[in-house]
Amino acid sequence: MIDTRHFLWRTEGRVGVITLNRPERKNPLTFESYAELRELFRRLEAEPSVRAVVLNGAGGNFCSGGDVHEIIGPLTRMRPGELLEFTRMTGDVVKAMRRCPQPVIAAVEGVCAGAGAILAMASDLRYAAPSAKVAFLFVRVGLAGCDMGACAILPRIVGQGRAAELLYTGRSMSAEEGLAWGFFNQVSDPVLAKALDVASELAEGPSAAHAMTKRMLHEEWNVGVDQAIEMEALAQASLMQKHDFRRAYEAFAAKQKPRFQGD
Repeated sequence: MIDTRHFLWRTEGRVGVITLNRPERKNPLTFESYAELRELFRRLEAEPSVRAVVLNGAGGNFCSGGDVHEIIGPLTRMRPGELLEFTRMTGDVVKAMRRCPQPVIAAVEGVCAGAGAILAMASDLRYAAPSAKVAFLFVRVGLAGCDMGACAILPRIVGQGRAAELLYTGRSMSAEEGLAWGFFNQVSDPVLAKALDVASELAEGPSAAHAMTKRMLHEEWNVGVDQAIEMEALAQASLMQKHDFRRAYEAFAAKQKPRFQGD
């Protein structure tokens, strides 16, 4: 059982749903919600009953980033060591999202800015409502675009030149533009229903295999092709020893749909 205080958490079957829930402020993050998100994603490594995660915001917006009064203001008064502790903690949220074995699916509508854009970026799949506006607006507050892994991850999603434009200018990217650039997988209305459908489909699939795909997508960023091929050979050989692999074969032979159990 996972309890949260600073956002909503529920499960629908095998899907966990995170809802950022400060709609009156467009769901900004606080020191506490950053830390709680980090701990939740870390805990998901030990939650095999949750096989996919949907991340969304309440009230027609995804997330407006760090709360101006509860984060930005206090940061201007912190000592250097405290600032580094904060930036490492926020980066740990992305690390935890990338390390948790479940596919994370962002359902983005309305405002998706700053740290909110990072949360969407760090998800495995991203679906947008037509209203979605994504902005990596760190430059607007005098900071660099290199926040929480953006300079490493965003170019791999949309390309170096497009990522550079978004990070240098802090401008908004529309849902249609995000789809054309590959940031969004699809524009759909209602977007939460689409994300839940995709998550439910993934949750019925081979969870160990999905976890391995996620791990390899992350770990192969920094290796050459020959090493990547060897890593994938080891990964597939290990999965071929799983019961799910045999179940899939037996179901195919019997002309039935496999029922994966994650072992």
